[in-house]
Amino acid sequence: MPTSGSAVKARSIGKCPPPFAGQPRVEATQVGIIGAGPAGLMLSHLLHRQGIASVVLERRSRDYVERRVRAGVLEQGSTDLLTSAGVGERMIREGLVHDGIKLRFAGEEHRIDFRRLTGRGITVYGQQEVVKDLIQQRLADGGEIWFEAEATAVDGVDDDHPRIAYRRNGDEATLTCEFVAGCDGSHGVSRTALASGSYERTYPFSSLGILVKTPPASDELIYAYHDRGFALHSMRSPEISRLYLQVEAEETIDAWPEARIWDVLRLRLAEPELQPGEIVEAGITPMRSMVTEPMQHGRLFLAGDAAHIVPATGAKGMNLALADVKVLAEALAAWYRSKSRELLDRYSELCLRRVWRAEHFSAW
Repeated sequence: MPTSGSAVKARSIGKCPPPFAGQPRVEATQVGIIGAGPAGLMLSHLLHRQGIASVVLERRSRDYVERRVRAGVLEQGSTDLLTSAGVGERMIREGLVHDGIKLRFAGEEHRIDFRRLTGRGITVYGQQEVVKDLIQQRLADGGEIWFEAEATAVDGVDDDHPRIAYRRNGDEATLTCEFVAGCDGSHGVSRTALASGSYERTYPFSSLGILVKTPPASDELIYAYHDRGFALHSMRSPEISRLYLQVEAEETIDAWPEARIWDVLRLRLAEPELQPGEIVEAGITPMRSMVTEPMQHGRLFLAGDAAHIVPATGAKGMNLALADVKVLAEALAAWYRSKSRELLDRYSELCLRRVWRAEHFSAW
């Protein structure tokens, strides 16, 4: 096991270890990170900048995680973090900076000017683009990202050397760590390993989302209230729109042919510039809120969706995930510098202040 502050020699860059047979093999690092989404990758990057070694385990392929369409709105705090961490160059070049949003009630528009009211704005830049940038940087730095390596269990979190059991190609291995960061979502193994309770709420509706090849109908996001349901106009680029509709909780995508989707979008958004285009992705997501409290136990720490879920309409998920790992990286750096657990012990407290505010905002 490496000593505190020591580096772990990289065996393979950006890949799983080579296949093995027989008894499970034991690997070691300082911080084991489960999940190669924005939270896990950013944590690995921030730790690297502090001289702390980590290994990221990701059950999916690199191609899959780089194509996975999720959140697309970065708040000022997130863009500041990406920029200060040296991974914001493409975001600055390609992201769409917005100074406000539009709210529509029965066709009447009210604009909220973020820049005038707060001096801050938002940037439209897809989660998959953030993931691509972080993977590229981690590999350039010699970072360890083991794709197609599925974490199956976390144990020993009350000991000095917690362990992550993982599987690759049917073979079993163990990664021994000094700390474990669970960044593997609400259905991942990390959350099940934590003894904390959770607060959950399932809403009586779902969200139908489409990604469509058509220029955005507005230069800013439109949140539209209609007596037949909510609609949201967003975008991913000057050529790609992202649109959402509130639908019944039990709806399936088969019940929504393209013609029906466009008819309802026109009705609810009341946007004359809305133009149909090729729908490249469509799906329905149940709407729910979840908070795990506390977000830590022993040497296991949860971050991002593993610790909390917010309705997508609030555009808070990726921003909360990045805020979590900023706190965790600072706490781990303090421990490796001086063996102080003060920030580690306060991790949940510091994160949950922000999380609960975001939960209330997103539910409202």
